Amino acid sequence: MVSLVMSRFARLNIVVALLSLIPTSYSCSDHPLEARSHDHTLHRRLAPSVPLTPPSRQLEWGDINVIHTTDSHGWLLGHQKTSFPEPNYSGDFGDFASFVSHMKQIAEERDVDLLLVDSGDLHDGTGLSDGYPPGGVDAHDSNEFIKQLPYDVLAIGNHELYIYANTLDMYQNFAPHFNGRYLSSNVNITVADANGNLITVPVGSRYTKFQTRKGRNVTAFGVLYDFTGNAHNTTVQKVEAMVNETWFKEAIAEEPDFFLLVGHMPVSRDNWPYVFNAIRAVHPSTPILIFGGHTHIRDCNQLDGRSMSLESGRYMETVGWMSVNLDKNKNKNQGNLTFSRRYLDPNRITYEYHTHQQNKTFDTYLGQNITKGLLDLAQRFDLAYQFGTAPQDYYLSRAPYPSNSSILTELATTVLPYSLSVNNTRANIPNIIITNSGSQRFDLYAGPFDKNDQLTISPFTDAFQYIANVSLSVAKQVLPSLNGVTAARRSLEALYGRGDVEHIYRAWLEQMNRASTLEERDGQNTKNGSLTVGYVTQDSCPGVGDDTLHLPLPFYGSPSYISSLAPNLPDNTTIDLVFVDFVASDVISALNSLQTQKVYTTADVGSYTPILGNQVWGIYAQSAWN
Repeated sequence: MVSLVMSRFARLNIVVALLSLIPTSYSCSDHPLEARSHDHTLHRRLAPSVPLTPPSRQLEWGDINVIHTTDSHGWLLGHQKTSFPEPNYSGDFGDFASFVSHMKQIAEERDVDLLLVDSGDLHDGTGLSDGYPPGGVDAHDSNEFIKQLPYDVLAIGNHELYIYANTLDMYQNFAPHFNGRYLSSNVNITVADANGNLITVPVGSRYTKFQTRKGRNVTAFGVLYDFTGNAHNTTVQKVEAMVNETWFKEAIAEEPDFFLLVGHMPVSRDNWPYVFNAIRAVHPSTPILIFGGHTHIRDCNQLDGRSMSLESGRYMETVGWMSVNLDKNKNKNQGNLTFSRRYLDPNRITYEYHTHQQNKTFDTYLGQNITKGLLDLAQRFDLAYQFGTAPQDYYLSRAPYPSNSSILTELATTVLPYSLSVNNTRANIPNIIITNSGSQRFDLYAGPFDKNDQLTISPFTDAFQYIANVSLSVAKQVLPSLNGVTAARRSLEALYGRGDVEHIYRAWLEQMNRASTLEERDGQNTKNGSLTVGYVTQDSCPGVGDDTLHLPLPFYGSPSYISSLAPNLPDNTTIDLVFVDFVASDVISALNSLQTQKVYTTADVGSYTPILGNQVWGIYAQSAWN
């Protein structure tokens, strides 16, 4: 029997400075407008438990200013571990709500516009989104907190589309709240109308037109990249085809003060130019602000001098900022516009710095209510349930693969072989187990390992399948084939289409690491000696994008596919070839390329175990870490 002990959620006030027991009352005039009609008591929060590097400089404000979130994946309680870089991202969504409220007030005082936008992927990432009890819907409850913030535009992500029930929930319960501002320009869902007839309609809205507080006209779209892994009864139209639709051409015919493109598509090396060029063909000089996502990196570029494209990371590890000064002459001088961009570390030190608040004045009524609601949800989902105590840290990319500190090594050689053998009638049959390294989403830290940790590391409900009676001599070649140069290139393209971006994120980490000197990396430079590890971004936009300066994270590469160790048996032994359903087509293709005795098809594939990918770590921890 696993004991219930105080977990990270119970200790969250120590790690991320949640509510203390000492109340401090203020008059309603001390707080943003949304709090002034309530009787309330604000509570002083504890300072962060570890020193955090403050921002390096103030934000640059313009006529139009935008706060950007993307790929939050349920990380609404912030990052709660004390090992760096986790404290850099320790602010929870209540802190973020308070930050937005204060920034809105600053914008009013400056008499400028401030918008709040999100580029999708609210599902699949932590216990708050994925820890719902049987009968629930992924992210339904956590999305209620997203709905409490004053988002101007939101776009759908690919993780809203893997499971039809999730898409339907977004269509029925999420999109209506935003009154046409939740956008799915090229994404449809098939539903039954009032008469029971099947109809295909946008999940949200194709586009929206609105006026800012300052009366500026905006035309906005919400575009998804060419995603191929969507559920049945959902459709994703290719971006290239979308811009030729009559509705799109009609939507861009009238010139706004600026176009706002918010979509789940990376701002570099993807299809934004299709949308950009279609608009530029009609409006050669209208300002265009693009906010992307999906690849989990910090990135920025400018397609011309009157536009900027920004991508703001993942997992609430980055809050993006963009500003632009518009033409002073209403007739437009056709010259370049002055843009700025910044990547903020979401923590209370950052938030208080940029809002000019102190710990005792920062929290708003809304922010505190969101924090309390998130903690209540964590308790309701029993996210503190502890499976065991991890003996050490295991890293995705901060340790070599293979090595004793690699989470991929531990998964493939230890966790999967044990967990998939539990209550399995085929456990005595030799096997090789293959999965994609992108199935693992986060580092595993030493100490209590609970339900939230399990879902943070691997939130996906991937099923394990198998093909029986595969010759060991052939089975041993499948992994090298999948990771071979030519096959890997094809596989990466297929994985990207189905939504796996881990190889892109890791390539970005490697680029950051290579760009730094060994002296900087070791923290021996006197100028940088006090800096902590974190993101060190190099993008294509002018100046330094990172709001807080860091040393880059150590990086070690890993293959796209990993497997358990091959059994030490004669090559003519027949075994079970086991794999997650996410890569089934890749495995079948590899088998057919490696031998000619049999043509494998999906008819040869069976279910190996009822255990899912998001359960294997907990099963292993209950046995090995108690």
